Amino acid sequence: MEDIQIARNTKLEPIKEIAQNIGLSEDDIEQYGKYKAKIMPTVYKKMKDKQDGKLILVTAINPTPLGEGKTTMAIGLADGLRKIGKNAILALREPSLGPVFGIKGGATGGGHSQIAPMEDINLHFTGDIHAITSANNLLASMIDNHIYFGNELGFDKVVWKRCVDLNDRQLRKVETGLSEEKNIVPRMDGFDISVASEIMAIFCLATDINDLKRRIGNIIVGYTKENKPITAKDLKAQGAMTVLLKDAFNPNLVQTLEKTPAIVHGGPFANIAHGCNSVTATKLALKLGDYVVTEAGFGADLGAEKFLDIKCRKANLKPDVVVCVATMKALKYHGGMPKEDIKKESITYLQRGFENLERHVDNLKNRYGLNVIVAINKYTHDTQNEIDFLRKKLQEKGIELSLVESWEKGGEGAKDLANQIVNLVEKTSHFKFAYSLEETIVEKIKAIAQKVYGATEVEFTKEAVEKIQEIEKLGYSNLPVCIAKTQYSFSDDPKNLECKEPFNIHVQDVILKAGAEFIVVITGKIMTMPGLPKEPAAQKIDLDENQDIIGIF
Repeated sequence: MEDIQIARNTKLEPIKEIAQNIGLSEDDIEQYGKYKAKIMPTVYKKMKDKQDGKLILVTAINPTPLGEGKTTMAIGLADGLRKIGKNAILALREPSLGPVFGIKGGATGGGHSQIAPMEDINLHFTGDIHAITSANNLLASMIDNHIYFGNELGFDKVVWKRCVDLNDRQLRKVETGLSEEKNIVPRMDGFDISVASEIMAIFCLATDINDLKRRIGNIIVGYTKENKPITAKDLKAQGAMTVLLKDAFNPNLVQTLEKTPAIVHGGPFANIAHGCNSVTATKLALKLGDYVVTEAGFGADLGAEKFLDIKCRKANLKPDVVVCVATMKALKYHGGMPKEDIKKESITYLQRGFENLERHVDNLKNRYGLNVIVAINKYTHDTQNEIDFLRKKLQEKGIELSLVESWEKGGEGAKDLANQIVNLVEKTSHFKFAYSLEETIVEKIKAIAQKVYGATEVEFTKEAVEKIQEIEKLGYSNLPVCIAKTQYSFSDDPKNLECKEPFNIHVQDVILKAGAEFIVVITGKIMTMPGLPKEPAAQKIDLDENQDIIGIF
C-alpha cells in the first residue's frame, strides 16, 4: 500500500485518550476536532519540578533527491521505544505549505511510521503558521500606516518584510506603495516565506507567552537617518501581535499510526532559519515522557548545528544521544554514483560517499562531544556486502550502526535502534558548543564554516562587512549566528557534493534578528523566499470523487 492508503486504513484513537495516556485530563487540552488538540500552558507549570526525560536528537547526512527518511526514522524510533516498554514522546516541526505544494510534498513520515491526521498536519493543521503570517503582516501594515500619518519615529529605512507561507519567487523583490495617494511613498520591498520569518523564529525560541511578547517588542523594523534602530515596541505593536499568536503558541498534540503521542509545533526552515520545533514543545515533552525523540532540519551541518548552537544554548538543553540517518543509496549518490545505477551494489561509490557521513559523525562526536549512533533506513536492494562495509567503517570510529525497517514494519522495525538508544543515553557525554558568544561575529562565522563545514576560509562581501560593523556598534555582537546555506553540500555550492577540493564559504549579507536573538548570515545563492520546481507537487494534489485528498505524498 502507498503511504496515504496506510494512513487511511489505520484507526486513530480520539485525541483525549492519547492525552490521558500521558497523564493529561480533558481540562489540560483544547480539542481541534476529534484527533488534534492544543495543550494548555498550565500543564508545564504544574510539571515544572518533574525530572526531565532523555532527549534524543535525530539528524542526517546532507539530503539528496533520493530521500533519507529522517522524519520516518524519528517516528519509527518513538514507536520502537514504546514497543520495548518505554514512555516515549515525539516532538516534531509543523510542515510548511511551501514545500508541501513545492518539491517535497507531505512531511509527516511514511509507510507505517507516520503522524496523523496526515492531511490536516500537512495543510492548515491548527492554523499556527497562518497566525504567524498574520502577526508578521500586521507589523508591516503598522509600519506603513505610521509613515503615512507623519512618520513621527523618523523612518528612513524599513527593513521589515511581509511574508506568505508559499513558495513564490515573484515576491522576492517587489515595489510597494504605487497607489499615488498622498503621503504614500513607493519603495522597493520583498516577501519572505513565513517559516523563515523572524516571527517564526521568535515563536519557536520563546520560553513562555511573556518572553514571546518581549522578543516581539525587540524586533528591529527600520532605522532613522542617524542609523538609530526603530522597534516593534516603538510602534506599540507587540501587544496586538501577541494576541494573534496566543492560541497558536500552545503546542499541538497528535499521534503516530501506532498511537505514540506526538507534539508537533513550530516549523522554521533549516537552510534559512534555525530549523527546530518550538522550545515550549520540547520542554513540555521532556516533562511528559521518559524519552523524547526530536528532529533537526536537513543535514547535521545545518539542522543539528543550529539545534545545538542556538536552541540548546537558548533553552539550556542537551541531547543525551544523536541519531544520524542515512541510506545506502544516498551515500552512493554522495559518492558520485548516477541515479539510474543507484540500486546496484558498489563498494567504491559507497566508500566515496561515506566521507559525507563520516564528517557529520565526526562533528557530532568530536566537535560537540555527543553520543552518536548511525541509523540506516534499509531497502531491499541493500546488499550484505554494503552493510558489512559500512558497519566495519563505523566500528573503526567507535560508532554503532542500526538497520531500521520502520517504513515497512513500524515500531517493530526500529526495536534494535530503540534498544541501542536506551543503552547509549546512559553513557556520559561532554557537550560543547562550536563557538562561544564572547567571540566576534566574524570569529563565530569562521568557527562554523571551518570546524563544522570544513571550509578553508570565509569570504565577505563589502555589504556584509559593513552590516557586521553596524551590528557590533549597536551592541549585538554577543548573539549566536544562524547561517543560511544550501542543504545539499557542506559548501555553499549545492552541486559540490563530494567537497573533494578546498572550498571557501561566501557571505553575501548579514541580518540582525534582535527579537529572535540571533544574527542571520546569508551565504552562496540562498534565498529567503523559495521558488517552485518546474513540476510542483501542487500539480498532483487534488480531491477524488469521494472528496478525499489525493497526491499529497
